[in-house]
Amino acid sequence: MSSRINTDSLAFLVTDCARLIRAAFERRILVAGLGLTAGEARTLMQVAAINGSRQLDIASRMGLEPMTVSAFLDKLQARGLIERQPDPLDRRAKRIVLSESADAKLKQIDREICEVERNATQGFDKDLQVQLHDALCAFRSNLQKAEAPAEVERELRPVD
Repeated sequence: MSSRINTDSLAFLVTDCARLIRAAFERRILVAGLGLTAGEARTLMQVAAINGSRQLDIASRMGLEPMTVSAFLDKLQARGLIERQPDPLDRRAKRIVLSESADAKLKQIDREICEVERNATQGFDKDLQVQLHDALCAFRSNLQKAEAPAEVERELRPVD
């Protein structure tokens, strides 16, 4: 009996690329001297993506335990990059919002991401980069629709 896995399957390739891009991102953040760990940088990016969300929503989106995200948020708050504000719909909950000083840090993180992407897409012309982007957006959308149960699937809207 042969127990071989198809390492050229789409699922394997996407998973392997995600692993490699995450490792490259972590290295870039480490050497960039941003004063953040890779986990803190990823958390700050998620807060920016869904600004005004609750910690539980951020943890769910990141695939991490809420306590892990809480530790990252504590450090980001101590650095003045985020604020915890009362949730008007639930007095027990807090909404996580970016502080004004987060913008500069996010720009630094974005520069590192751009460098990772540049390295990952070496040899790709602009059209291929656009096709890859569009295909991955559709891929993500299809997976979100297929996997999210109706009661869990809710739109995460940033707060203006």
